[in-house]
Amino acid sequence: MKINDIAQYFRQISGKVGSNIYAGIQGQVNPQHLSFIRQLQKEMKEKNNLETPLCELEVVVFDLETTGFYPEKGDYVLSIGAVKMVGQQIEDNDTFYSLIKSDLPLTEEIADLTKIDEDQLRDAPHARDVLLQFFNFAQSHILVAHHSKHEKSFMQKMTWDLLKTRFEHRIIDTSFLIRLSDTSVKSLPLEDLCHECGIAIKNRHHALGDAMMTAQIWGSYLQRAQKNGYSNLREVYEHLAKL
Repeated sequence: MKINDIAQYFRQISGKVGSNIYAGIQGQVNPQHLSFIRQLQKEMKEKNNLETPLCELEVVVFDLETTGFYPEKGDYVLSIGAVKMVGQQIEDNDTFYSLIKSDLPLTEEIADLTKIDEDQLRDAPHARDVLLQFFNFAQSHILVAHHSKHEKSFMQKMTWDLLKTRFEHRIIDTSFLIRLSDTSVKSLPLEDLCHECGIAIKNRHHALGDAMMTAQIWGSYLQRAQKNGYSNLREVYEHLAKL
C-alpha cells in the first residue's frame, strides 16, 4: 500500500477496531491525577461566574486541531492551543500549546491543512500528559471556543478515555455574544468573523493561532456587549433566553 492508502485504511477501520484510540497507552490513572481533577470539578461547582462583571471575567480561549469531526468513530486530537483572557485583555504571555503523541499515519489532507507531520506526532508528549497539563493551565476557568461543540465532543471523549472521569468545564461558544448583535447568527467560519472584527488572519489551522484569533473575536464582542449595557453573563443568558 502507498502511504495515502494506509492512512485511508486506518480511517476506515478506526471505528471497527474500537473508538478508544488511547486505550492502554499509560496503564492505570494515577490517584494524584484523579484527586487534582476532582478538586477542579469542586471549584467549578463552587464558582459563580454568572455574576462576575464582564470586564473582570477570566476565561481560557482554546482550540483543538483534530483528524476529523467524529471522536466516536476514531478521529482524535492532534494539538491543543489556548490563551488566557481577563475581560477584553488577552494575556499574550500566558498561553498553552502542545502536540499529542500518535503513531498513526495522517492523511495528506490533514497534514497539509494543519502543517503537522507524523514525525512531530511520534515525538510529542502522550495524550494523558497533555490533557493534565491543559487542565493545570485552564484550572477552573470558563473555556471559550469557536464552534465549541467540536471541541466539547473531543474533550469529553479524551477526559473519559484517559482519566475515567467526566469533562465538566463550562464551554461558551463565540456565538453566545455574537447573537446579542445578530440573533440570526448560529455558525460562521472563523475567517468571516475575523473580517467582521478587523482581525488579521494568522497561523490558521494551528491550534494556538486559531485560539488567539478566537480570543480577539471574543474580546471584540465582549466590548460590544458592555457598550450595549450588559454587565455579566447572567444578563446575557437571560436576554438570549427570551429570543
